[in-house]
Amino acid sequence: MDTEVLVVIGVGGIGQAIARRQGPGRSVVLADFNEATLASAAKELDTVGYQVTARRVDVSDRDSVRSLAKAAADLGRVTQVVDTAGLSPVQASAQAVLSVDLYGVAVFLEEFGQVIAAGGAGIVISSMAGYMRPPLPADHDHALAFTPVDQLLQLPFLSSAAVPNSGIAYGLSKRANHLRVGAASLTWGGRGARVNCISPGIIATPMAQQEMAGPGGAGYRTMIETSASRRMGTPDDVAAAAAFLLGPESSFVTGADLLIDGGVIAALRAGRWTLSS
Repeated sequence: MDTEVLVVIGVGGIGQAIARRQGPGRSVVLADFNEATLASAAKELDTVGYQVTARRVDVSDRDSVRSLAKAAADLGRVTQVVDTAGLSPVQASAQAVLSVDLYGVAVFLEEFGQVIAAGGAGIVISSMAGYMRPPLPADHDHALAFTPVDQLLQLPFLSSAAVPNSGIAYGLSKRANHLRVGAASLTWGGRGARVNCISPGIIATPMAQQEMAGPGGAGYRTMIETSASRRMGTPDDVAAAAAFLLGPESSFVTGADLLIDGGVIAALRAGRWTLSS
C-alpha cells in the first residue's frame, strides 16, 4: 500500500497542532480516551479536507493500544506516530499518572514499534518535568529503561508508598519517558525507524491553564518570568519541533530528547527559581 499513515494519540492542543502540520497527504488516525474531544478534533480536521479516522484508545490498556496499532497498519504504511497522551498532576492520582504517563508510553513504544514502517519515525511528548528532580540512582534509571513493560509498575520505587503524590509521579514518569525512548530506539532501529522524545515547557493548552489555576499557579508564573523567553510556548512551537524530528532533516537523530521550554530548566539550574518539595 502506498498510503502513508500518521497516528496522533491525544488530541488536545499539541496533538491537534501536530496533526494539522503533518496530516496533509496522509491518512490521519486520531486517538483519544475522551470520545467528545476526539469527535470534535476529527470533525474539525475533516471539515478542512483531511482524511481522518477517529478511534478511542486507553493507553493504559495494552489491548486497546495494540488494536489501535493494528487498525493504523491496516490503512497503509505507518510512517509517523506521535503519543501526546498524559495526565497532569492536578488531574489524577499518583497511580493514575504512572499508569498513563509511564506505563502507557512504554506500551505505545512496544506496540507501535511492531508496526512502524521502514523509514518511519515516532515521537513521545514528555515534559520538562523530567529534568527537574535530582538524578535517580543508576539502577533505577536502568530499571525504568529496560524492565519488561508489564512489570514496570511493580518496581518497588514506583509503589504508592514510594510515590506519595501525583507531582512526584509526574516527574518520575517523564524521566522514564526519556529513558524508555532511548531503549526503544534500538528495537525501532531494527525496523529501519527512529523514535525520539520532546519535553515541552509551559505550553498554552487547556491542561496548562488548569495547572495555572491550581495551587501551583504562582510557581508556574515564576517559571515563566525567570526564563530566558519570558513567555509560554504555543502548540505550534511543539508542532514545529515535531516536524523536524519526524522529517528527513533529523535522519541521524534517534533515542534523544529535545527540551523546548523557553529556558525554564536553565533558570532552575542558575538558581533563578527553586523547586518546591
